[in-house]
Amino acid sequence: MEPHNKDKKRIGILKELDTFKERDFSFSSGHILGSMCTQLHPIAKEAYLKFLGTNLGDPEMFPGTKEIESKLIKFISDLLHAPKTSVGQIVSGGTEGNITAMWIAKQLTGKKEIILADSAHFSFKKIASIMDMKLTKVPLTSDYNMDVSKIKDKINNNTAAILGIAGSTELGTIDPIPELSDICYDENLFLHVDAAFGGYVIPFLRELNYQVPDFDFKLKGVSTISLDAHKMGYSAIPLGALIIQDEKWLDEISVESPCISSKRQAGIFGTRSGGPVAAAYAVARYLGKDGYKRLVENCMNITKHTEEKIIDIGLHFITKPTMNVLGVKLKKLPEVVNKLSEYGWKVNKIDHLSCIRIVIMPQITKKIIDEFIPVLRKTCEEVGEL
Repeated sequence: MEPHNKDKKRIGILKELDTFKERDFSFSSGHILGSMCTQLHPIAKEAYLKFLGTNLGDPEMFPGTKEIESKLIKFISDLLHAPKTSVGQIVSGGTEGNITAMWIAKQLTGKKEIILADSAHFSFKKIASIMDMKLTKVPLTSDYNMDVSKIKDKINNNTAAILGIAGSTELGTIDPIPELSDICYDENLFLHVDAAFGGYVIPFLRELNYQVPDFDFKLKGVSTISLDAHKMGYSAIPLGALIIQDEKWLDEISVESPCISSKRQAGIFGTRSGGPVAAAYAVARYLGKDGYKRLVENCMNITKHTEEKIIDIGLHFITKPTMNVLGVKLKKLPEVVNKLSEYGWKVNKIDHLSCIRIVIMPQITKKIIDEFIPVLRKTCEEVGEL
């Protein structure tokens, strides 16, 4: 029996989409080694689809979805030791979290200058452009962390905020947040911590006895923290959160919203799907803090394995890995990256550091690394790196 014309059209469209999808690299293959995003936890996909058509921008229409959002914010707030005065804002990811934090800082202070390290995420260039803010750079130490000794010289009457990074995008390094907290507390300055990658890692590294600094609201000077569930939260894209020390601060960026069920709305997006929120909540419920701890422990074990294997073939690192991110020094960077891509492996190149970034995400196994290392060696030999 011939399928209905509409069915034919649907089948044709889906086949067309399949041809596009086949061109993509996939997280499930393990061959994406340079991304800080991750393969979905199985429960995340199921939860995402259940709530894909809900709109958290109009919460009275979707009270169940709104409660899920509140429960997820509670989980993240507890993870970050947020005070009772705090409030959480679900965002699309680290970029929106950083923009929202600086929006709050600018509104609270009336000032327009951000002090940040050279390792700051590129979203701050967007912030400077969108909000007409000035970026005042602080150099890095030999360990690629912010040089705190240089900060006080940069503070002036127009300083709106200082940025600390808890898991840099390039190398996974952690700025000395406790020292930054002391400075900001003493100087009455706004301190934002960009923990997009490290927010789901550092709490568990500390429990696993890794020597990493505090970065969260246990420090009295921390004002806001952003983190991403679609990174080490093992959930669906796009989902991040911004946790704000004082709920009253959210009023600074809220506007009247007469055409929806909320009288006022804060944040950048109006319409927001509940799908990613439900996915992140489902993963958090499924894994719990103990599950995340085991996940981080496994990633760190594989990171150590990778580190040893890379040293064995004669390559070196920009700096010793702080967490599950490795920066491998290369003289022939573009050639290595292009050749690896030809062989079916994707890493990220960081031109200004002349290195590739390898990120050991939850889907990466020792078996995958053991398959990758001979290809890396062969590639480096072919282009004259080794």
